[in-house]
Amino acid sequence: MALGPRLDLRQSQSLVMTPQLQQAIKLLALSNLEIETFIGEALDANPLLDIGAQTPPAAIEPATPPEDGRRTSLEGSGVDQLIGEGRGADDRPLDIDAGALDTDRDTGDAGSTLGSGGDATWGSDVRTGVGEEGPGIDERASAGPTLHEHLGSQVGAVAREPLIAAIAHYIIGQLDDAGYLNAKVIELAEELGVALGEVEAGLAVVQSLDPTGVGARTLAECIALQAREADRYDPIMARLIDNLDLLARGDLSRLKRMCGADDEDFADMLRELRSYDPKPGLRFGGEPGGAITPDILITPGAPDEKGVAGWDVALNPATLPRLIVNRSYYVELRGSCDDKVSRAWLSDKLADANWLIKALDQRQKTILKVAAELVRHQDGFFRHGVAHLKPLTLRTVADAIGMHESTVSRVTSNKYLHCPRGTHELKYFFSSGIASADGESGGASAEAVKAAIRQLIDAEVAGAILSDDALVDLLKDKGFDLARRTVAKYREAIGLGSSVQRRRQKALAAVR
Repeated sequence: MALGPRLDLRQSQSLVMTPQLQQAIKLLALSNLEIETFIGEALDANPLLDIGAQTPPAAIEPATPPEDGRRTSLEGSGVDQLIGEGRGADDRPLDIDAGALDTDRDTGDAGSTLGSGGDATWGSDVRTGVGEEGPGIDERASAGPTLHEHLGSQVGAVAREPLIAAIAHYIIGQLDDAGYLNAKVIELAEELGVALGEVEAGLAVVQSLDPTGVGARTLAECIALQAREADRYDPIMARLIDNLDLLARGDLSRLKRMCGADDEDFADMLRELRSYDPKPGLRFGGEPGGAITPDILITPGAPDEKGVAGWDVALNPATLPRLIVNRSYYVELRGSCDDKVSRAWLSDKLADANWLIKALDQRQKTILKVAAELVRHQDGFFRHGVAHLKPLTLRTVADAIGMHESTVSRVTSNKYLHCPRGTHELKYFFSSGIASADGESGGASAEAVKAAIRQLIDAEVAGAILSDDALVDLLKDKGFDLARRTVAKYREAIGLGSSVQRRRQKALAAVR
């Protein structure tokens, strides 16, 4: 076989991601507030971009209602066109319609209409802030001073010597979020190069500040500071505070003997102890808090012809600036561009502005598609609560709307949905399914099971604490076929203690 140079022609297909296409993919994963920041940077970088007047969510022509009588009003996109032509696979890996980014049209607020379908108390188990309706995210407190700022503002009124005040400020900087000092006093003295007594004086200043209990090194010291503040730190209370481990184990009879108190005095001491805050620093956030701003708004819609109310799905217009191209400024600049380089620069800015507007427009359509399908699938939750939450996976939504699973994952990241049942992260509505009592796989979601477990445990009485085996039997009666270890896993996931821990908690609660 002779060796020599030759020319060959070959055909191949490959996916080429342009920088604009990569940016469009990144936009999907951003929340509306992050989009605001991105748009602000784009406005600074492109003189042709401008903010248009805010308008109410635009009414969108309703699409053909599904077979089950539900209706949705979502505009079609280039992705839908490919799928309708039988070429959905061409777009499936990324689900970004590059062709739609070439036209010139202003973005508007998009909407959609979808039709029907705390703190631990003494002796108690620590529970998460998950209510019966699941982990709804209420509006958080407005930004306020941090713990360090609150304490630092009080030092000047207490410490008279500048050195002691400086030491107190340094100690405040070493406190954790709960208000505890985890460093040793002798180590602080070595770090600051001062006498041990001066550090102790600075610590005394910190421990005299509001809230009472900050600056403590142990739980017992924190409670003791609050007992002294309430003028309740007598020898009997001191013995009780020194033996908090017995209280945690529920060994009340031994603790009562050690304190030398009768039943009435002992019950009064426990009530006093419960009124103290074991983590006083948590009254102040480590960082300024802010309200959760939802990206998607779900409101009850008008009844259909059958009298069944649906759901209106819309993006939050308060967090979506409306971008436009400033045509008059473009014409003005074009008239002053005399050289080729200037004209090329202006053309690039115009193309970038048009692309960004189209990319944001398609992002809105994609988010609305995912949200509408999510609301359609979880209609029972929005009407009746978490017990009716169905198992749902990213693939299920992706197949229903004709997009790739990775696109749905990006859309549901860092985004929140507000509905009459509270504010929830979109990821909350995706949960694995468990087998029902009749053997049907995926009959109920994990969140529904957790809600059922919480309901059973909340209904317990002191003399009949439910074991995990008893919970298994009761859940089976409700239609959930679970193993004992699965019940234990779900119980721990929602912050509920074991039957032994709950029995101790009930016993402590009965001592009043």
